[in-house]
Amino acid sequence: MTSISTSTAAFYDRAKNDIGTIRKRAETLQQQLGSGDKLERSSDDPVAASRLRMLARTDKLSNIDESNAGRATADLTLADSALKTFADYITNAKVLANNAANGTITDAQRASIGYEIEQIFGNLINLANSRDSNGHALFGGESSGDAYQLDGTGKPQYIGTGTAGDLALGDGQSISRGLTGPQILGTAPNDILTKIQKLASDLQTGTGDRQKMANDGITMLETSLDQITTSSTLVGSRLNWIDLTSERRTNLGELRADEQTRIGATDLPSTIAELQQTMTVLEASQASFTKLSSLSLFSMLN
Repeated sequence: MTSISTSTAAFYDRAKNDIGTIRKRAETLQQQLGSGDKLERSSDDPVAASRLRMLARTDKLSNIDESNAGRATADLTLADSALKTFADYITNAKVLANNAANGTITDAQRASIGYEIEQIFGNLINLANSRDSNGHALFGGESSGDAYQLDGTGKPQYIGTGTAGDLALGDGQSISRGLTGPQILGTAPNDILTKIQKLASDLQTGTGDRQKMANDGITMLETSLDQITTSSTLVGSRLNWIDLTSERRTNLGELRADEQTRIGATDLPSTIAELQQTMTVLEASQASFTKLSSLSLFSMLN
């Protein structure tokens, strides 16, 4: 009787364990369908869980890089727009200098032209003190205030920092978010602002041949335009580089997303199919257990 009782108990234990295992698998599959996640806990697949954590960290770093790229793009776009305006002002000054170089006009008329160029100089100072996307000096490097001021003698003076600062773009790449005033306009006393201010002053109150001063001013302004064009080309190349790195970052992000889906996301078609199969097995197991346990032999053994 002891042997028979033990066998009966073992039968029930095995049946209970088998059905419990199948039910647990069905519950796991249902949870995966509900959450969309293949892994409930790291212990389910330590290697896959580790890879998912690494991909998540990479995504966070990529978001920072994307933010940096956005700021650099905004600042460089503002710089590009300002440089175009610089070129417009200098072109206008060149037209005025051409008028002043005309041998048929008087020095009084040249003085009037010098006053107009002086107004352009004031506009250039204001433009040089433009603000970036954070409200800081666009051409002042990392300075929060103005890039230029007039010193005690009224001459333009750069008061920003030496560099504009770099922003990381990912994969070890970085880019300067802008240009400083001296990089665009040159360094004192040979910077564009000082030269235009001097031209305006010479035409208004200068002694000597003011027509020659105007001709010399034309040459200076042509060189200044070339300098501005060079800066615009540099800004454009940086914007193109940001576009390339952003495109690469997007492609890598899509690859990571695909891998995260492949490793950690629930495969709906196969999971649904497995759940249906598991539920069928569970129902069959429960029915078989019920039928076997109701046989007369088991009734007598119990």
